[in-house]
Amino acid sequence: MSRLLERFCRYVMIDTQAVEGATTYPSSPGQLELGRILVNELRVLGLRDAAQSEHGIVMATLPARGRPDAPVVAWFAHLDTSPETSGRGVKPIIHRNYDGRDIVLPGDPSQVLRVEENRDLAARRGQTIITSDGTTLLGADDKAGVAVVMEAAERLCCESDRLHGTIRLCFTCDEEIGRGVDHIDLDRLGARVGYTLDGAGVGEIETETFSADKATVTITGVNIHPSIAKGRMVNAVRLAAMFVDRLPRQGLSPETTEQRQGFIHPLSIEGGVGQTVIRLLLRDHDTSQLLHQADLLREIARHIEWEFPMARVRVNVERQYRNMAEGLRREPRVVALAEQAVRQAGLTPKFPVLRGGTDGARLTEMGLPTPNLSTGEHNPHSVLEWTSLEDMNSAVEVLLHLAERWGEERS
Repeated sequence: MSRLLERFCRYVMIDTQAVEGATTYPSSPGQLELGRILVNELRVLGLRDAAQSEHGIVMATLPARGRPDAPVVAWFAHLDTSPETSGRGVKPIIHRNYDGRDIVLPGDPSQVLRVEENRDLAARRGQTIITSDGTTLLGADDKAGVAVVMEAAERLCCESDRLHGTIRLCFTCDEEIGRGVDHIDLDRLGARVGYTLDGAGVGEIETETFSADKATVTITGVNIHPSIAKGRMVNAVRLAAMFVDRLPRQGLSPETTEQRQGFIHPLSIEGGVGQTVIRLLLRDHDTSQLLHQADLLREIARHIEWEFPMARVRVNVERQYRNMAEGLRREPRVVALAEQAVRQAGLTPKFPVLRGGTDGARLTEMGLPTPNLSTGEHNPHSVLEWTSLEDMNSAVEVLLHLAERWGEERS
């Protein structure tokens, strides 16, 4: 597993943090840099068609070995990391033969990975744990996935006794800001099914996600000098605070819900007296509930306008992605063969309810059934992010068995 570890650590040290609101695609130059590195590595493996598109997306083909009639399968991972926590200057710390105790991160000793708060960590005693130094995220989301796909591809190239169909490798950009598949051409990809390698833990197969919209609430007030403001100023900042305060408190929030329960999540507030913008996430496993969430936002807006006639409150809702569960039913083999592969890797398949989304949700909606598989991610988007080398290696084993299982199928 030393090659897998070296590969992962090398990838995380490249800053690929996505930039919310960027006008370029990809949103950060580091994604292009990592993509170029992957193209070079894939060509060294003999994948001559490996290339990076003008949008930074990397594609390559593992030709079929002994199974030319098998369905074409695509493996996906994303190059970017979360915009919420710094990805600059990542220093991966390797904790070999983990002793089962709390881990103090050396770059910021106030950041402690506590066993009592991380149940999965306690089960990794004796394994190789990788963290950041506590000043940045680690980037296992999703460079663990990138490393797993690259390692599985290299092993398939080297192990001539493994028979498999054609496998398409695809590394996307800007997944973390909802733009991961904006420039994916499914006709060019040419796959029957896909798998995103972007999951938590080990042995998990994610087959249902939230359905998701995003809302932008623009509050326009009246700005005037405070010295002459009486009866004339309408402070958009105050109205924004009022708007957020009127959202449900005992439910419909990430802090108060779990499993399939949806939420409205105010993400940011920006602006000033004259105009303030609130950005919110709308989430529910039941797509129809998103309409009720949007209606609630509009109802709050109407009440504020009634109370402050000189203000204007506009709610704009944009579609993001939809629950992949229904789309996966169109090709039942995509989940059944993944379950077989997990068992062959010596693991117990788990089917968690994903309170989020992946590139696979949009790919499935576009017509390519694409569940999500574990790659050993833990505490994503946080400086307390960590992964296990053994978990990543298990993900590689799952992909190898999955390649063989699909190689036995016919289109």
